[in-house]
Amino acid sequence: MVKQVLVVDDNISSLRQIGAQLRPYYEVSLAKSGKLALQICKQEKPDLILLDIDMPDMDGFETIKQLKDDPCLNPIPVIFLTGNRDTAAELKALDSGAMDFITKPANSDILLHRLELHIQFAAYQTSLENIVKELENSIVTSFAELVECKDDNVGGHVMRTGKCAEIIGKELLARGAFGDELTETTLDMIVRAAPFHDVGKIGVSDIFLLKPGKLTEMEYSEVKKHTVIGARFLEKLYGRTPEQDYLKYAILIAKSHHERYNGTGYPEGLAGEAIPLCARLISVANMYDSCMTDRVFRKAPGHEEACRLIIEEKGRAFDPRIVDAFESVRDALVKMDVKSLPVVNVPKRILQRE
Repeated sequence: MVKQVLVVDDNISSLRQIGAQLRPYYEVSLAKSGKLALQICKQEKPDLILLDIDMPDMDGFETIKQLKDDPCLNPIPVIFLTGNRDTAAELKALDSGAMDFITKPANSDILLHRLELHIQFAAYQTSLENIVKELENSIVTSFAELVECKDDNVGGHVMRTGKCAEIIGKELLARGAFGDELTETTLDMIVRAAPFHDVGKIGVSDIFLLKPGKLTEMEYSEVKKHTVIGARFLEKLYGRTPEQDYLKYAILIAKSHHERYNGTGYPEGLAGEAIPLCARLISVANMYDSCMTDRVFRKAPGHEEACRLIIEEKGRAFDPRIVDAFESVRDALVKMDVKSLPVVNVPKRILQRE
């Protein structure tokens, strides 16, 4: 696959010259300003950026700052290209996050060699990060399923809840429903955090969680504590691993995924947008998959009844905008890797034990 290089230079002659040098080997995009470069990056995500320092309006340092501040663009390697041979400028360029510094006019062979070196290194780094991320996700999911699998019917719930949240979240992104509050990056964090939503059940007695009959008021109050227990556990975990940003979302989800949009949920009785968006999204996903799974105290209601219940609770238990997105993707949700289950009436206790 041909790699894409973005060349940024306000000097049109230099821009064309470098473009001609690179086109036999790369797909090349040209930008004569930092502002235009940022627009191209958001649309095309180049594999490497050759960035001039001395440009009017937005110089190379301001351009790379904005690149590095954007989580989606941050990984793109940047090589500064300039006629300034000042050592201080070179050091500033490297301190700003650039991978390399090449002076103009650049020798064609050296330029190509340096580009290929950094493109290969960036690809290797991305591959390594993905492997580590997959390993982390596998450990997280396995631990969360260990907590969830109190009986043979619950296995896979945490993974399906995350997948369900991802499908609904992508629909919300397409609609622009929550603006900058929900981005591809935050959705990825929410999906990674989803398996932890019920981790607090590890601190709740199985006598209550697996009781086949109706819970007493005291038993139900004990079950509800799993939200606070989970949040406290995750706060400690995040304190030990502060580089794991998704744990910030896991804390909010664990604590607030049983809050109701009308303020009648627990543990704090939050209402509307006072409930974190990540928790509002997971509450819908959790409700859907819970209805698709047999539990010790009831049979699975199934897809149609799950949809009916969620839509019925629009504006009461669930955020209306999230329910609207849910309705649009309901057919995609039923195609997830979930076994086919019969549709039965939903016992009221389903909203209590989950």
